[in-house]
Amino acid sequence: MIGRLNHVAIAVRDLDAAVSVYRNALGATVSEPTAEPDHGVTVVFVTLPNTKIEFLEPLGETSPIAKFLERNPDGGIHHVCYEVDDIIAARDQLKAQGARVLGDGEPKIGAHGKPVLFLHPKDFCGTLTELEQA
Repeated sequence: MIGRLNHVAIAVRDLDAAVSVYRNALGATVSEPTAEPDHGVTVVFVTLPNTKIEFLEPLGETSPIAKFLERNPDGGIHHVCYEVDDIIAARDQLKAQGARVLGDGEPKIGAHGKPVLFLHPKDFCGTLTELEQA
């Protein structure tokens, strides 16, 4: 079921500072910021040869990333995202095995314009896991 690692998401308080470190110190290619109001974040992607890094900055005080940063003031890894061929089939198989899908269980459109779901971290070794339809 699981495909390639699509990205590792890092929550940050200051998107510009994070972009500066990766662009200036590491020479990375970084996308322009994009507001994702449905997810409560502003995102940028750092393109790597084999995957991406996603920086998440809270978009408003009710953002789930704002809550994450309250618990983790310095920021840090928020989730990992894996590609799946069929997100509904993956969801149904995981639920049948007892995994918990966050939210209402229905895919939402993610930052790449593709359907995504999040899986409860307690079911995946303490790591919030996102599935994105390839």
